[in-house]
Amino acid sequence: MFSVIYLIAYFLVFRNWNPKQRPDATSCLISLAHGTPAVVLALSALFENPAIGFASENSKSQNLALDFSIAYFTVDLLHYLVLLPSDVLFIAHHLATLFVFVTCRYLVLHGSFAILVLLVLAEVTSACQNIWTLAGLRRGDLAVAANVYRILSPPFYVLYSIMRVFLGPLFFLKMSMYYLSGESDGVIPRWVSVSWIVVVGGAILVSILWISNLWVELVREMKKKGISEKKEM
Repeated sequence: MFSVIYLIAYFLVFRNWNPKQRPDATSCLISLAHGTPAVVLALSALFENPAIGFASENSKSQNLALDFSIAYFTVDLLHYLVLLPSDVLFIAHHLATLFVFVTCRYLVLHGSFAILVLLVLAEVTSACQNIWTLAGLRRGDLAVAANVYRILSPPFYVLYSIMRVFLGPLFFLKMSMYYLSGESDGVIPRWVSVSWIVVVGGAILVSILWISNLWVELVREMKKKGISEKKEM
């Protein structure tokens, strides 16, 4: 499914875009196709069995949610390896994410509760982020794109900060304390749970640094705009 969406996006939807922007735009479109449905699948799987915990056995619906995301990250990883091999950060992110999903789904068969909660926190901003990214790609040559990017930036930054800077780290702390306590060692080997902690912790740190830089840039632009408006007056 994601392969078909990718091909349609690359060869039809964005066929007239600048060759430098086309790969990024295509990646955004398959990300749009993944983000919100992934949140719906994950929430549905989580609410189906509210009594589950960090070491609970994966249910069929939870495995389906994991498979859906594994399919997306596999296609997007191939995209980066073929078209954007120099984007080492994204390649590393996708490899690490796939490691977590695949080990949870096919190796230990437990622990999807934690993975799916983190998936919801990460992907709930996906639609907003991808529209913002697409607008950013064209803001230099389309006034509409520039306006969408400008209007969408503050609310997107706020939503992203709530999910990735506050709620994400809080849940990560609770997850880490549980896995490091050894309570899950009987069903999830310690090396697996510790590797999940390292991967998720690294992803959260990168997210915090990324959104912090965007906030700094936004404040800088607002100050420049304020100074220029005063000079005009």
